[in-house]
Amino acid sequence: MVLTDKVIAVTGGARGLGYAMALRLGKQGARMALLDMSAEALDQAVSQLSAEGVDAQAFVVNVAEETSVIQAFADIAQRMAPISGCINNAGITQDALLVKAKEGKVEKRMSFEAWQNVINVNLTGVFLCGREAATQMIEAGHEGVIVNISSISRAGNMGQSNYAAAKAAVHALTVTWSQELARYGIRTGTVAPGFVATEMTAAMRPDMLERISSSVPLKRLGEPDNIAQSVAFIMENDYFTGRIIECDGGLRL
Repeated sequence: MVLTDKVIAVTGGARGLGYAMALRLGKQGARMALLDMSAEALDQAVSQLSAEGVDAQAFVVNVAEETSVIQAFADIAQRMAPISGCINNAGITQDALLVKAKEGKVEKRMSFEAWQNVINVNLTGVFLCGREAATQMIEAGHEGVIVNISSISRAGNMGQSNYAAAKAAVHALTVTWSQELARYGIRTGTVAPGFVATEMTAAMRPDMLERISSSVPLKRLGEPDNIAQSVAFIMENDYFTGRIIECDGGLRL
């Protein structure tokens, strides 16, 4: 897909990986619809992107709420145009062990709330936004691309039952949608990042950050634009669908 003048929505677009995706795709000529929960963060991101010559607009949304998602995507179509691309990037973590025991007595368990919160945002949010994106593309009568952001944690990672399950399911959606939506000219893809230099990793203790970096074969964290490059590849390669790109510096959990 040629990106010039195409409207592309990115959830979690106000910061981090989402912002990097908006910057790269916007500089390639796409018109970016940024979706996030914080109006203030969105306004700042749009201002920064505009200074870079990127056409971007802000849309406040809670991806875990159906009515919020439906309204946000309707607003994008009305204010900009029906979308041609959707990047499901928004996500949260609420890590905990399934159970933690001492001397045969379980002392802590992952709460149902922590499980449900992560599933709601990281999986149900992808479903809701993907459904709205596909609907717009089909009714507009043009081709489109849906990219879902997973994680290397999808293979399973200690302390992340909720996150790992959601990220594994996200790629299952990518494969399923590739089979269902190809007849409408809609392609799908997944990007699975490893450890990336974001606000979250920057807040870690230096010794912990060093330990993580040294575990990566390339001996460094990825940059947000490395993930954005992977997304751009999927968007532009018209023979790519239903597959996953692991961008993790060679790390496998």
